[in-house]
Amino acid sequence: MLAPPLQVVDSLLLNYNLGDVLLLVTVLGAVGTFLQRSNKLLSLHLLTFGLLFVILPANMFEPATKSLLATGPMYKFVGIGLLVIAPVIFAVSRY
Repeated sequence: MLAPPLQVVDSLLLNYNLGDVLLLVTVLGAVGTFLQRSNKLLSLHLLTFGLLFVILPANMFEPATKSLLATGPMYKFVGIGLLVIAPVIFAVSRY
């Protein structure tokens, strides 16, 4: 007998944390903005996710079983890096 769909999704998501989901959405969104060929849109996208990484509480980034980064503060450092890179991309872009 098949498990209900919500149990399957829940069992998959228990192995990851919010930081992993945000990293995935950041990368997929960046690929989507590359298709638009707009560096300003890319910089705004990175700035938004950088702010999310910095503003969200650190306990939401506690490492799970299959987390991409080893510790919670590493996600904060990713956010700080995005906050540094995004204005530079915005400043040098034409479109």
